[in-house]
Amino acid sequence: MHRRRRRTALLLSAAIVAAPLLTACGSDAHPGAAAVVGGQRITVAQLESRVKEVRAAQRAAVADDAQYAQAIAQTGTLARDTLHGMVLDRVLHRAAQDADITVSRREVQEMRTGLEQQAGGAKGLETAWLQQYGIPPERLDENLHLQLEAQKLASQLGTDTSQPAFWNALSKASKELDVDLNPRYGSWDAQKVSRVDAKTPWVREITTAETQQTT
Repeated sequence: MHRRRRRTALLLSAAIVAAPLLTACGSDAHPGAAAVVGGQRITVAQLESRVKEVRAAQRAAVADDAQYAQAIAQTGTLARDTLHGMVLDRVLHRAAQDADITVSRREVQEMRTGLEQQAGGAKGLETAWLQQYGIPPERLDENLHLQLEAQKLASQLGTDTSQPAFWNALSKASKELDVDLNPRYGSWDAQKVSRVDAKTPWVREITTAETQQTT
């Protein structure tokens, strides 16, 4: 249960911050795809783009190279965690659709306004979401939309996002979507609604910091 509460991050967070570069041969069953969710591909290029968004936001948020290096060192699995978040977002959205749940732009804006007041302004909220949940500013509204879907789904089920009833609904949606990950990123456990690392000796992780030291 503790692990699930971490994954919800507030209500449901899309990702955590870190960034390995993966060197691997890939899988013939997943050419160019990091994952297939409901028959739709999440391409490696899309995943890499998301990782770069977080990296760019991190770079802009700190004053010097030492702080940036520290931010990288504190997080070590961004590609995999980001993919987990991208898949989980789609699973949550499917569960919300199954429950006929909708979220309006006005609701997102109202939530954002309230959070900005708590965080001391728009910049404070953006910084908090980046540091705590790995959400870059350009993805903030998208994440809040998902947070509201999670809230509404839990409310409809008469529970909250840390309880089995909520995760059972996500597990059902996960099975419907038939999530399939490229083996280089592990595998997807539909029952637990979670990415699982695979023992793959042919995968080598190189952190961005290490790459910078060798260039």
